Amino acid sequence: MSAERDLTRLVAGMRPELNPGRYVFVTVDGPVPAGLTPVATVAESEGLTLVVRQEEADRAGLAYDYVAGWITLRVHSALDAVGLTAAVARALADAGLSCNVVAGFHHDHLFVEHARAEESLAVLRRLAEHASHTSV
Repeated sequence: MSAERDLTRLVAGMRPELNPGRYVFVTVDGPVPAGLTPVATVAESEGLTLVVRQEEADRAGLAYDYVAGWITLRVHSALDAVGLTAAVARALADAGLSCNVVAGFHHDHLFVEHARAEESLAVLRRLAEHASHTSV
């Protein structure tokens, strides 16, 4: 399956899916500690950022201040596609919802406030439904 670049088709076909669990962003000096299985990592000059299940961070005694739900956009978006992140972020922002986006090779992943994850999912589904009937 080739990656999609057309914004209307991307939004209409994003099929957002809420992954089970609670996720947190933590930072460590050095490599990933034993016992942690990050779903995303980002190397920054200040340290290695890890997105891990909350229970893993708790077991490892790692500090965090944001508990997120993880939504995967199931559309296979091209890495050079223009506008998907903006459209998604705008819809969520208009609803007063925060969003942290991580792009994988095949899909975009959104980390939203856990307490409002179902609400975020509903916003994204409405956006996709609207795009399937009109232009974005």
